[in-house]
Formats: sequence, structure tokens, C-alpha cells
Amino acid sequence: MRRMKSIVGVVGAVLAVLYCGRLLFYFYDVSGSIEDAQKVGLGPTMMGLGAIGLLFVIILVVKVARMIRGPRSPGSGRRGSPNAPTQDDDGGFDADAAIARYVALRSTDAAAAVPAASVGSGAANPPSFGRRVT
Repeated sequence: MRRMKSIVGVVGAVLAVLYCGRLLFYFYDVSGSIEDAQKVGLGPTMMGLGAIGLLFVIILVVKVARMIRGPRSPGSGRRGSPNAPTQDDDGGFDADAAIARYVALRSTDAAAAVPAASVGSGAANPPSFGRRVT
């Protein structure tokens, strides 16, 4: 299925290149020369078709290169490089310390919020959407 998808992609890119190229040659043939095409007003059109055709050619080259190179192996990535971290080396990150900091910060925020809520009219405000009015 992947092979069929690659072939359809390459055929689509070839058709796009041929379509842009054919239009470019048609406008050149109608005007007679590049100078006449600019006089008639086809200069920007031909430049645009050339640019779009060039983009399609780049896409075609990339698709063909990927098709020739074949699928990537499942393990091809950063792990194969000599500087890649091992399973034991986590880059200096300590998950237990991060959780401890989070719990400590959360407990201090909760302790600071409890006395502030008791100050006021004595009745708790129900939660609501929108802007908070004090």
C-alpha cells in the first residue's frame, strides 16, 4: 500500500510539472518570444508558471529520492548517534525532585488561599463564569 501511495504521488508530481511546462510553452508559442510576451502582458503569468513549475519539480525530486532510498528503518533517529543519551542518563532531570517542588508549592498556595476565603461576608461565593467582581 505504501508503494502504491508513493507511485501515485510521483505520477501526480509529474503531471503537475508537465501541466505547468505545457502552459509555459503554450504562452511562449502564442506570443512568439519572451519580449513579445512581456509586451502583450504575459510576462508575469509566464514567470509565475515557471516558479510554480520549479516548486513542482522540487517536490518531484524529493518524492523520487524518497522512493529510491526506501523506507526508513524503525530505529533510525537520534539514538544511533554517539552523543545520544543512554537509558540510564536522563539529561540531569530528577523527576522526584520536580514532584516534591510541585507538592510543596501547591501546599503553600493552598494554605495561603484558605484564610483569604474566610475573610468577607461569611458566605462563600458560588463559582461562576465570566469576570470576577469583588
